[in-house]
Amino acid sequence: MMTLLDPTVASLIDRLFADDETSSAILSPVLAEMSPEERTAKMTSKTDYIELYTLLKDAHLGVSRETGTLLYMLARATRARNIVEFGTSFGISTLHLAAALRDNGDGRLIGSEFEPGKVASARATVEAAGFTDLVEIREGDALKTLGADLPDTIDLVLLDGAKALYPEILDLVESHLTPGAIIIADNADDSPDYLARVRKHGSGYMSTPFAEDVELSVRIN
Repeated sequence: MMTLLDPTVASLIDRLFADDETSSAILSPVLAEMSPEERTAKMTSKTDYIELYTLLKDAHLGVSRETGTLLYMLARATRARNIVEFGTSFGISTLHLAAALRDNGDGRLIGSEFEPGKVASARATVEAAGFTDLVEIREGDALKTLGADLPDTIDLVLLDGAKALYPEILDLVESHLTPGAIIIADNADDSPDYLARVRKHGSGYMSTPFAEDVELSVRIN
């Protein structure tokens, strides 16, 4: 049976998506108090994003159901064994990726999240799903937590943390990427530097917009 359909895993995913929808009540007022220019500045700054995400510490900011399904399908199709996730939040994407690892037979998912409350919640969810043997969630600044002790080879990367850091996170994992490795960047339109990099001819990537505000890239050399 596909692990995503396991009653325990499916119920956890449903709960997280329901909580994500409810938490939009947190997101809207915070963003409403900012002008479009201020929001763009915070999203694209290498430092000011910390203030924004601290204000949103109780908001789930998870991937959509469609993107969650896409993550599972890509991890399964590529037979991924080693996955890195930047921006675990409460663990919606983590469950989809871990389910794929389980169905692939084994593997390792390294997640990163700087908000302690989210880390604790995501770890509890991972334990409830029975994925503790597959998932490690590192707490703190991803530029540090993902800067060492990565697998020699990485098959899939999810970028769903602070958008301004997408290029820097790619720098950290790039030398580990296998040929054909998949990089999924959620809300990629908020990271123009990242998009320019992966779309550039001769960058070593083939990249295209996919679904709503998702950039799908493949490491080609």
